[in-house]
Amino acid sequence: RYDEAIPGSIVMISREGTRPLLVEVQALVDDAHGQPRRVALGLEQNRLNMLLSVMHRHGGVKTSGQDVYVNVVGGLKITETGSDLAVLLACASSLRGKALPQQLAVFGEVGLSGEIRPVPNGQERLKEAAKHGFKRAIVPKGNAPKEAPAGLTVVAVTRLEQALDALFE
Repeated sequence: RYDEAIPGSIVMISREGTRPLLVEVQALVDDAHGQPRRVALGLEQNRLNMLLSVMHRHGGVKTSGQDVYVNVVGGLKITETGSDLAVLLACASSLRGKALPQQLAVFGEVGLSGEIRPVPNGQERLKEAAKHGFKRAIVPKGNAPKEAPAGLTVVAVTRLEQALDALFE
């Protein structure tokens, strides 16, 4: 964590096997000079391209004409789809130049129609976030707990636009 919040940085709750893993995702979205570039380090390139199209179509966030760089901190390679929502929220944060709260954690799969799908081991992911002092989590509605872990406010979303609204309210 940084001394202060910075745009384009978010913590996702991924997993390695069945163990929850807190991972920082960084995004830099900037005006392209020539052909826009899409660079994904630690994520699949084609998935990033698809997610950016979904964000444009269903979230109203346009990145054409922008270079988009996404990095999973620490050299990790994330292959699970539970990272989708974190990647898009980091990109939106960078594009808008708005820092996200440092005590925010996110997970969820994003479908082609903008729906936010649940992922496996949602409860364990939330417990891990609470254990590390996170205060707020944006998660798929299908992963929302009946009772959130102590100290953690869970925002359950079903659509990408809801997640963006919850992020920048």
